[in-house]
Amino acid sequence: MTTILAFVFVLGVLIFVHELGHFIAARRIGVRVITFSLGFGPKVFSFRRGDTEYAISAIPLGGYVKMAGESPDDPRSGKDDEFLSKSKWQRFQVLIMGPAMNVLLAIVLMWVVLLQGAQVPAFIDRPPVIGSVASGSPAERAGIQRGDRIVRVSGREVATWEDLSIAIGTKANREVPVELVRDGQTITLKVTPDPQTKYEVGDIGVFPDVHPSVISVVKGDPADRAGIRPGDVVLAVNGQPMSVSQQLSDAIAAHPGEPITITVRRDGQAVDVVVTPEKRGEKGIIGISIGEELKTIDPGPLEALRMSLQRNYEFSGLIFRTLGGLLTRETSPKQLMGPVAIAQLSGEYAAAGFIALLSLMASISLNLGILNLLPIPVLDGGHIFIMAIEGLARRDLSMKVKEQLLLAGFFLLMILMVTVIYNDLTRIQWVERLMFWR
Repeated sequence: MTTILAFVFVLGVLIFVHELGHFIAARRIGVRVITFSLGFGPKVFSFRRGDTEYAISAIPLGGYVKMAGESPDDPRSGKDDEFLSKSKWQRFQVLIMGPAMNVLLAIVLMWVVLLQGAQVPAFIDRPPVIGSVASGSPAERAGIQRGDRIVRVSGREVATWEDLSIAIGTKANREVPVELVRDGQTITLKVTPDPQTKYEVGDIGVFPDVHPSVISVVKGDPADRAGIRPGDVVLAVNGQPMSVSQQLSDAIAAHPGEPITITVRRDGQAVDVVVTPEKRGEKGIIGISIGEELKTIDPGPLEALRMSLQRNYEFSGLIFRTLGGLLTRETSPKQLMGPVAIAQLSGEYAAAGFIALLSLMASISLNLGILNLLPIPVLDGGHIFIMAIEGLARRDLSMKVKEQLLLAGFFLLMILMVTVIYNDLTRIQWVERLMFWR
């Protein structure tokens, strides 16, 4: 139920804000709005105020603002309150305001999230100097070593670990050139990131020069019996360097019932501790709470606004690069998400708290705003594109040409919709088991 409610809330707010942009712009220039609807299909609830019917419709995967004289097929009287009676510049304002409102919402939501402050890994904004390389990882196979400083991925500069994570994350199962500096020499290696998680996020198995620490030890569990203490800094497991908490958790979980040697730093000295993880389910645990070096972000209102603008600008660039990667096949279409995945994420983020849910909403709102500006007929950007062509040609396109463009745009959207829904279904285990061809 939480997932459904969170999904309805997220989608409802984003659609409402988008359509509100069109509505306000239309009313501002004097266009009569016939219907303002959240959702498509049969109307579940509606009321009329003035010339406009406000409605909630049965299919909650979109919305629309129906304007008088919006299409050449609509009955037209030639009155000034009809959409097509307005100039191209005025119509452009109406079309652009939907996506613009989504971008603005993303900025405001991210600003609210940042105002709350947060703890993030201390290394996230440090240069990506390799502290350790996972055994058997793509990085190890490619020849990346401890101490290497990665400077570019696919020709794009990476200044921080966050940049590296983003650059690699969109390249699962795609061979990418990684440029690095080793002993003052620049080297370029080919690396193919492995897909991780059900969303196939690329990973090459490199970690910063940091180590997780033991926050607490459960009395009587294997770690306690072996002598591991709170405050111990974990350097390695079976000789494999440990850099982040997830890496340590995975290393312990992989050896249920098997003795492992955990090297910790205690009072400035390296100490080897042999411990046998207890088998619970299919994984091993030793009874410790793990932490890592964190830093606190606590900006004031103006600094939070600056950070929000910067992050949305960076995320916008990532969206455009991802779209470009889909066209050049550098990015896997399996990373695309549809309504089912958004619903699942909404439930997960809602369980993490309202601020986490706002963070997800900011990301989706930015995506919605930018994707609606693509020059695909039936989208806002497609209508703007057609108007731009007509403006350059100084004449309107024929109805036949417009119908063909709209049909092509609808066909592209249907392909996209089938792709994202298929991706969503493959992420559901019981559904994937029914897909015998996979």
